[in-house]
Amino acid sequence: MIDRRSAIVAMVAMASAPAWSHAQSNKMGRAMKFKMTFSDHQMAATLDESPASRELFGLLPLDLKIEDYSTNEKIAYLPRKLTKHQDVPFGDGRPGDIAYYAPWGNLVFYHADYRYSRGLIRLGRFDLGFEPLLTRGEFPLRIIPI
Repeated sequence: MIDRRSAIVAMVAMASAPAWSHAQSNKMGRAMKFKMTFSDHQMAATLDESPASRELFGLLPLDLKIEDYSTNEKIAYLPRKLTKHQDVPFGDGRPGDIAYYAPWGNLVFYHADYRYSRGLIRLGRFDLGFEPLLTRGEFPLRIIPI
């Protein structure tokens, strides 16, 4: 026969198990991280929870070419355009952001201030700074999930 204390312990364990499982699956669902390597630099990034970010993450690993564009960004063209995105204007762009420019089908890595323009979809941010993006030139780029 089960005593009262054992019954209470069992009920608490049963009640907390579903909540723990749900929290773990949500936490794992948000952790879309990647490492990108070019020249002698490695950078880690975290993608936002959005359809475009999930689609990009599903394409990894990728071997691309990263190059300078304008005075505030580097770009890399994807092998195909992302289809699952919404163009939602934003006003808080800052260095370290990662975006997708839908009209051209390229990733954008910002190392200086920028403003939203039509077709720009923010995907995420670099985790520990953006300084390697200041390295001028064109380089092979490898992006892998972590």
